[in-house]
Amino acid sequence: MANIKKDPQSETCSNPAITWKLWIYTNYDCNLRCSYCVAKSSPNTARRALGLENVKRVITEAVDLGFKELFLTGGEPFLLKEIYEMIDFASESLPTTVLTNGMILKGSRLEKLSAVVNDNLVIQVSLDGGNAESHDAYRGKGSWGKTIEGINRLLDRDFRVKLSTTETPANTDRLDEICELHRKLGIPDEDHFVRPLARRGYSKEGLELGITNVTPEVTVNIDGVFWHPLSDDADMQVSRLIFPLSEAVDRIQEQLKIIAQTGSAEMTTFT
Repeated sequence: MANIKKDPQSETCSNPAITWKLWIYTNYDCNLRCSYCVAKSSPNTARRALGLENVKRVITEAVDLGFKELFLTGGEPFLLKEIYEMIDFASESLPTTVLTNGMILKGSRLEKLSAVVNDNLVIQVSLDGGNAESHDAYRGKGSWGKTIEGINRLLDRDFRVKLSTTETPANTDRLDEICELHRKLGIPDEDHFVRPLARRGYSKEGLELGITNVTPEVTVNIDGVFWHPLSDDADMQVSRLIFPLSEAVDRIQEQLKIIAQTGSAEMTTFT
């Protein structure tokens, strides 16, 4: 347990101690229906795809603004036919991490992903247990076995794989088992992150988080720009406009100054 890396609150721009991170929600539909999903993704969720051209434009503006790291998330991004073009463009521009449950990365999907592999690319797989009992409790029966198969397929293709664990009542006393498993798989401790449950989206339990107690990680989806990938709820929305991205970044910096001075926020979403 001592070697599990707790997912850090990342930081943002004008402060030199802060590293820009950009999150892009490529889509919202998913092959799983996780009961704690902050994005409210499921097989029945509308796709709400951002689209290839928008993704490219956001990334281009982010590079110009000095962003240092990029995350592509969903939903399950690998449900999109154009995700491979997105990954190729993204990882040529910035260090890129793609979040996935790993279950559908096989066959033609794995072949297409293998064609765009490079040193800038990381595949981050959600794994909540060292066994099916603790993983499947929140992610659905049978998901653990398919996820492990997906991880092994990625490792066999020499992808850099990181693991993300959401700590839940089902696994909180068994996190060591996940550590034992990732070490057996050859995944180092520094590539295993543990996050607490957040009371957002489908989750009815966990931490109450908002813009005053979570460091911003600029997040873009089809509906605009948000404070953090934890939520696209109205209280986390910075702008209903994606472009220019610089305006949303300026807005976030203004809010950071207000929070630092007063301890409270005065967020008003602009259009």
